[in-house]
Amino acid sequence: MRHVVSALVQNVPAVLAHISGMLASRGFNIDSLAVGETEEPELSRMTFVVMGDDRVLEQIRKQLEKIVTVVKVVDVSATDYVERDLMLIKVKAPAGKRSEIRELTEIFRGSIVDVGADEMMVEISGRESKIEAFINTMRPFGITELVRTGRIAMIRSDAKRPVETTQRKAS
Repeated sequence: MRHVVSALVQNVPAVLAHISGMLASRGFNIDSLAVGETEEPELSRMTFVVMGDDRVLEQIRKQLEKIVTVVKVVDVSATDYVERDLMLIKVKAPAGKRSEIRELTEIFRGSIVDVGADEMMVEISGRESKIEAFINTMRPFGITELVRTGRIAMIRSDAKRPVETTQRKAS
């Protein structure tokens, strides 16, 4: 099973290294990771995707609860949520192929963000399946470079809130 976990953490040096090191030392693989500021400057949100059964998820949650800098942990995938990835992709774009690349980019609701002599760079965001489909569509043109963010996710406004495992006051 694929689990999307959100951890609200104190915005202090080395918190990312501490959490990722703890997960790695216990044999948990992180499939995707994104960290960023929140609406509160003293807090950051870590969103990560892990694969495993409910036992694996429970172990990860227990380990996160032990870390002092973790304020709150939520299994986002236990409820209705929205998730997104962001990707920049650079593809070979000879003059005769540029209009086709532009049309495909529009179909996928992406944006061309840079045009070079022989390449175009496209920005696209969406669900993982959309990103993967766009990559496969661009392969015949020749992908010269690709970079993706980790997955980010938020619980929908009207969704029933999952049980939070940890809630500490940020210091």
